Amino acid sequence: MGNLIKSEGYKLRKDRAFQLLTWMLITVSFLFPLLEFDREGSALPIVNDYYRNEILGVHTNIVKLIPSILAGFFITSEYSMGTMKSIASSGNSRLRIYFAKLAMFSVGAIVISLILPMIMTGASAIYFGFDDMPEWTYYLQTIGLIILYSAAFASIMAVFSILFTDSGKTIGFLLLFFMFVDWPLQVLAAKAPFFEPMIRHSVFKLVYDIVVIDQLKGTEVLIIVVIPILTFVAFGLIGSFIYQKKEIK
Repeated sequence: MGNLIKSEGYKLRKDRAFQLLTWMLITVSFLFPLLEFDREGSALPIVNDYYRNEILGVHTNIVKLIPSILAGFFITSEYSMGTMKSIASSGNSRLRIYFAKLAMFSVGAIVISLILPMIMTGASAIYFGFDDMPEWTYYLQTIGLIILYSAAFASIMAVFSILFTDSGKTIGFLLLFFMFVDWPLQVLAAKAPFFEPMIRHSVFKLVYDIVVIDQLKGTEVLIIVVIPILTFVAFGLIGSFIYQKKEIK
């Protein structure tokens, strides 16, 4: 298992899609806050408000959409290149192969998801001043939740990525799925009240509560922490089952 993890880690570091997405987000992290200087007559925002409203406000889309692109290249493309067949015939069990792939893909998704909250926050502090920074407890709580939800969404992406054998189809499907999944879930909750509690406590809904973690208490905090962990485990098992049954050509 250790060798598989090292192999997948090496492939992740060398993956051009991962490198491109990483550098693109780093560039955006430094350039986007500069737009605040172009707003005539408006005072520069304080870092705490900028972190809550601008960074975390749009960060949900980063967590769901950008790693979808990586999934197509890091997981699905190995089918078309024959890499998956070589790995499957190496003597390692498919269960180990899948979880090694999932673990490293989750690491890649987490790295991508942390760029804006960490680098853009630092850049905005340099530009706007270090006064009124986010409280450390709130900042660390949001960072921790971003890690959990990035891994949870990565496990969902991995399941769909092994169903397709073409990276373009995977990327297109995942982008459309995560962009529009909220609407059918709302309709389902309205039409079938039985599903409403399940949908309300799914990662698709709870991810929007990361920004208000400091306003949650007791059971709400437990739910927002436990659900992504359970999601990662559940979809990891589903994906491993599908992979073991899948014919690899």
